[in-house]
Amino acid sequence: MNESEQGSPREPDKQAKPEGKWARLWRQPRARYLFGIPLGGAILFFAGIIFWGGLNTAMDLSNTLTFCTSCHEMDVVYEEYQQSVHYKNASGVRAICSDCHVPKPWGAKVLRKMKASFNEIPHAIMGTIDTPEKFEAHRAEMAENVWAEMRANDSRECRNCHALAIMDLENQDKSARRKHTLERKLEKGETCIDCHQGIAHKLPEGYE
Repeated sequence: MNESEQGSPREPDKQAKPEGKWARLWRQPRARYLFGIPLGGAILFFAGIIFWGGLNTAMDLSNTLTFCTSCHEMDVVYEEYQQSVHYKNASGVRAICSDCHVPKPWGAKVLRKMKASFNEIPHAIMGTIDTPEKFEAHRAEMAENVWAEMRANDSRECRNCHALAIMDLENQDKSARRKHTLERKLEKGETCIDCHQGIAHKLPEGYE
């Protein structure tokens, strides 16, 4: 038997090298796995809608008058508010707590809710103002904090309902007409809260 019939000597089989993790990562997935990509995307999409809807619903519920006055610490200010023009007036338009204390823009609203969570809720737990006497002791400090915040944002929440651009100055008294001009605002740099303090809540003792 010649060499051609015997065939050339067979080379020993080479052992396949193990596939590295990066190679496995970039290997084309099997067809059945490709279905998971749109399925996963759809699940994330609908989960996002549910989360977003739940978050906005929770924030809307926390902006209601019922929620704001559900803590007994608010009994004092709620009684004062009920005697104010923001609660009852000739035009029948009511401004509730969130209209004055919670921003309308979504980003600023979230920041305000975070501030309440990290600052106001701990004080509620500690009972900082859980009696009328404690509330009065802190009234000036709380009022000054709110006024400072309103000055910093140019009384943004006031302007949700009151805007200089659409005020009918002719139907205002002489003093209000003079203070509500754009020229006066530019000259003095004043904002709503500089003149309109103590509208919905009693002023701290010693303030006029």
